[in-house]
Amino acid sequence: MESVKPLLELKDIVKRYHLDAGDVLALDRINLQILRGEMFAITGPSGSGKSTLMNILGCLDVADQGEYILDGEDVSELAGDQLSSIRNRKIGFVFQSFNLLPRLSALENVEMPLLYAGVHRAREVATEALETVGLAERIHHEPSQLSGGQRQRVAIARAIVTNPAIILADEPTGNLDSRVGRDILNLFHDLNAQGRTIVIVTHDSGVAKHCAREARIRDGRVTDILEHPPIHMGGATEMDPPLAAAG
Repeated sequence: MESVKPLLELKDIVKRYHLDAGDVLALDRINLQILRGEMFAITGPSGSGKSTLMNILGCLDVADQGEYILDGEDVSELAGDQLSSIRNRKIGFVFQSFNLLPRLSALENVEMPLLYAGVHRAREVATEALETVGLAERIHHEPSQLSGGQRQRVAIARAIVTNPAIILADEPTGNLDSRVGRDILNLFHDLNAQGRTIVIVTHDSGVAKHCAREARIRDGRVTDILEHPPIHMGGATEMDPPLAAAG
């Protein structure tokens, strides 16, 4: 894997928060490489700095010091509209709370990033993304008509619909029961097998073991980089039932 050029590289990243009680060092000279096509986990206890790191990786925040190279582009000095453009083009987000608009259908939720980007055939592309995550039969359902696992599949379809360089997932199984969580992890494995780069931020060591590598964060520093043996999920699993059937 050493010959593969990193998709994402952090060099001596420092982030401080300026509070009334004094400065807090959230990230302390973080150095990290994530390879193209890799499934990578970032773990750490509450207050470790992993959420701050996720925000910098997602171009939701900027470091005070250091370099961030994403897909060959130095985004360290960007701000405002430039960072927004990077987020829209390069990063697909999946959140624990799904972040779906409740009055829009699954199709309309997935279509939205394409409309912002002015993509032609947006409805067709959004439909294909929903088919990819196994929701072809539910594209016209609103979030309230879907189970938690189905809502997360819609969120994943929205994340992949623009074909981003990286999918950044924040506790993507945190609001799901263990069976549905396994289905979502299986879906991530399928997407990764298609060549998509996936970074999962989680406190769950069981979720982290689904990733080829894991960076452990503590007190704003990377303390370990672990390699995990492959987990064979055995192909697509049965879809979780509709909300009414799930009880």
